[in-house]
Amino acid sequence: MIPTFGSKLDHKQYQARYGVYGIVSRHNNSEICLVQAPNGAYFLPGGEIEAGEDHKKALVRELHEELGAKAKLGKYLGQADEYFYSSHRDTYYYNPAYIYETIDYEVLGAPLEDFNHIDWFPVDIAITKLKRGSHKWGIQVWQDYLNSL
Repeated sequence: MIPTFGSKLDHKQYQARYGVYGIVSRHNNSEICLVQAPNGAYFLPGGEIEAGEDHKKALVRELHEELGAKAKLGKYLGQADEYFYSSHRDTYYYNPAYIYETIDYEVLGAPLEDFNHIDWFPVDIAITKLKRGSHKWGIQVWQDYLNSL
């Protein structure tokens, strides 16, 4: 069963927004990278899958845009669905989130998107800062996976 976060309101129309997100870590997986949007909310790096892209192609593009980095993707950790309202866009979204680990990355230069802020946090702090339940779930699955190795 796919975990679901947020509440779907019966009387609202939801726009599907398929997203892919990466867990980018450093210092022996003790810290992870979060992207802070202009509204102050924190998210895993990643975003919407564009037409003609598969998960991996979309995530590689998103990591380049948001972090200025080229990343090697690792294990697919799974899908978690989320229902939320964006006050910025005045839209209700159904957001299936596909979560991957990254196993290596290389900073190529400045991020192509200059409106976000990039922060590194210890994993336990990062979980508390994330806005989306699906992203928190992804980190927990990633930690369980690492502990099983």
